[in-house]
Amino acid sequence: MAEVAFEQVQKSFGAVQVLKHVDLTVRDGEFLVLVGPSGCGKSTLLRALAGLEAVTHGRILIGGRAVNSLPPKDRDIAMVFQNYALYPHMSVLENLTFALKLRELKPAEIDRRAREAAAILGLDDLLDRYPRHLSGGQRQRVAMGRAIVRHPKVFLFDEPLSNLDAKLRVQMRAEIRGLHQRLKATTVYVTHDQIEAMTMADRIVVLNGGVIEQIGAPLDLYDDPDNLFVAGFIWSPAMNFFGGYYERTSNGARVRIGDVTIAAPIVHAPQSSRVTVGLRPEHLEPEGEGGIPFTVNVVEPTGASTELFGTVAGERCCVICNGRTTLQAGAVTSLRVAPEKIFLFDPDSGRRLR
Repeated sequence: MAEVAFEQVQKSFGAVQVLKHVDLTVRDGEFLVLVGPSGCGKSTLLRALAGLEAVTHGRILIGGRAVNSLPPKDRDIAMVFQNYALYPHMSVLENLTFALKLRELKPAEIDRRAREAAAILGLDDLLDRYPRHLSGGQRQRVAMGRAIVRHPKVFLFDEPLSNLDAKLRVQMRAEIRGLHQRLKATTVYVTHDQIEAMTMADRIVVLNGGVIEQIGAPLDLYDDPDNLFVAGFIWSPAMNFFGGYYERTSNGARVRIGDVTIAAPIVHAPQSSRVTVGLRPEHLEPEGEGGIPFTVNVVEPTGASTELFGTVAGERCCVICNGRTTLQAGAVTSLRVAPEKIFLFDPDSGRRLR
């Protein structure tokens, strides 16, 4: 395995700059997830690492060696794509061994690697089948197996679960994570799904407009976002945001949302300054006395919890209740939230107020 480093990496397509001064180190053996909205540059960064895109400026290093001038086949990486990219006229075993035959490895070594990967991924009984006879999950396992047999320094995954149904995505998430724990391989994984990122990553890199907004462990990004973008992107349903005013008092701090003032954390902000108040849906407790007035518009029971959609001070708001609730559309209730669960942001720069 190997450490991967991006040093001041930039990428432009004509006048459009897709990556802007990216500095990033992927630790040896780490499972790093690149996440962000469509067009943020995450797939371009992965393709640059794979050698499928040439960078405009900067260096990419694998195991301390600059690889900018190396073709993909010489970078010692293996990539798993969204569309599986299996050879339809080859059996599972032939798909697993094709790249090794091109390397002219000895037949015994090729067979050993293929059967080792098949055992790891539960493909032993499928080696004689063709891709058209496999389910989506089985095809994705074959694609991963084809990467494993190469014994690369770095594994690259480009949204590998996007074509799978919801149940299979959950299963494959666990399988990919379990595979990483067994192989201890340096892995860079691209997804637009923040839940996927949260459940799989050692660290997450949040990209936006070709810029790294924040890097950290999943729960660190959830508990301590640096700015409005990260706060609103990480986790689903997303954080609620409201315009408010911050005030310091002799007993602490308060924030005013609409006509209601509630206790808030103490931060560095001028008296009576405008702030953006962030409240996670799961931190809001309905039916409290003297809280924030909330009008319910839609009730969505999901079984283990109930999601309420409505408005607070004229702005959209989502609330997640554990279990069931008697609230119905049209109801007006109050929301309570612990002061330490309130996030405050500068409305102009978007940065977190601390």
